Amino acid sequence: MKTAIIGGGAAGFFSAIELKSSVPEMEVTIFERGKKVLAKVEISGGGRCNCTNSFRDVTDLKQVYPRGAGLLKRLFKQFGPKDAYKWFEDHGVPLVTQDDQCVFPKAQDSHAIIDCFMQEARHLGIGIKYDYKIGVDDLECIRKEYDYVIMTTGGMASGIESSPLAFMKEKIIPPVPSLFTFAIKDKALHDLMGVVVENATTCVPGTKFRAQGPLLITHWGMSGPAILKLSSHGARYMSENDYKFPILVNWTGEHDMEAVKEYIEEIIQDNKQKQISSYRPYGLQQRLWDYLVSKLGKQCRWGELGKKDINRLVDILFNDRYDVTGRYAFKDEFVTCGGISLDAVDKNTLESKDYPNLFFAGEVLDIDGVTGGFNFQAAWTTGYAVAKGIASK
Repeated sequence: MKTAIIGGGAAGFFSAIELKSSVPEMEVTIFERGKKVLAKVEISGGGRCNCTNSFRDVTDLKQVYPRGAGLLKRLFKQFGPKDAYKWFEDHGVPLVTQDDQCVFPKAQDSHAIIDCFMQEARHLGIGIKYDYKIGVDDLECIRKEYDYVIMTTGGMASGIESSPLAFMKEKIIPPVPSLFTFAIKDKALHDLMGVVVENATTCVPGTKFRAQGPLLITHWGMSGPAILKLSSHGARYMSENDYKFPILVNWTGEHDMEAVKEYIEEIIQDNKQKQISSYRPYGLQQRLWDYLVSKLGKQCRWGELGKKDINRLVDILFNDRYDVTGRYAFKDEFVTCGGISLDAVDKNTLESKDYPNLFFAGEVLDIDGVTGGFNFQAAWTTGYAVAKGIASK
């Protein structure tokens, strides 16, 4: 028996190792289109590889998987985050969980994961073919030669037509970028490059898209988890609007606008003679506070603020509006929304309903998560499910 795995990334290697471990007599070969495997694993997390998440703060998978939450909830019963944590530690990769619940190799180096996978592949006798570009016709030949084929080709960032799965076009949800940062044309904002607000909330007005977390101001606009999460949830909406849309930023960490107003009124009572710029609410950095105050259009003492001024200041802190003019890639960690429709696969094994013995794992499926180790967890889970699905055959 022979299995071909198309794509030498996270899902490809994990499915290969699990399949070969479950069915030792199976001949398993990974076909990689580039000259090196696991390239995305190497650069992820700034080279440290945020390989999963504790999920401690996740009460609903929809919070972290805008697409694919229902399927993953089912598949996590087979192989979930705790299983992934144990798998890596059992295979010689000690892990550590950060305060933000992101999980990294204790070595703080993605090569700990890569070396583990490569050693396992060599030990198990998994074949790897490099620089092997596969088109639709090539895939058809492979499907005739191999008993099973697992597609782990990633998010089809180049489009459906250039994918070896172009023959399944009617089963593919067109891919669009998912994790990206926002370009905002505002020189005064750009001058704040490097400022971080640890607990910001962002949203797209008129939609349900909302995210919370650290926000980083950059020389092109905004980044950080509060932006990346928002881009993930609103990926298709933002694409349809040509990446031009408004966002609101809540700089305070408060959930109630009235609480912000009460806090500002307390500051006024205690600091009537102080200049507004001299007292920073919510521990905001001075540069950011000066910028926000400039939007008020006046420099005065706290006690000189009128009712309209107070309301305006509260609105700036709680509903600060910006116009996004485009997107920037999140470093080299390109993630897409879209892929093989989940209605087109068996919900337990991820085998194609229309093409027997053709399986899918990883980002090639219409599954994607927010930043924080969730996309890699989806790769491990779907790779495991496919391996067990083939083993059961």
